[in-house]
Amino acid sequence: MENNECKISRWQLIKQELSNLGPEDFLESFQRHPNAMLIDVRTPVEFQSTHLDGAVNIDYFSKDFWDRIEQLDPHKTYFVYCRSERRSLRTCRLMENGGFRNVINLNGGLKAMNLVS
Repeated sequence: MENNECKISRWQLIKQELSNLGPEDFLESFQRHPNAMLIDVRTPVEFQSTHLDGAVNIDYFSKDFWDRIEQLDPHKTYFVYCRSERRSLRTCRLMENGGFRNVINLNGGLKAMNLVS
């Protein structure tokens, strides 16, 4: 007997457990939270080529990535993005596992904003 259930990818399962906003809502929500922090988790080279205004670059692949995240206030609100949302999904998950409660992922990453290919 064949199993015809539709399997959900691992990324979709992770995503379902996080707060995700599309590009417009992400930017509007960030603007409504004056004490929030915007985090770009791409590499410094990617960040230099283009980034959202007000973003802080914390490279997901850097050796001090988690050290830098741990220095943040877990009670603040964080808006996290990358190119395609894979690194930002992982970052949001790590942050929530580390005690951060107000973490929002940019659904689709900068690709969804047509800022990168």
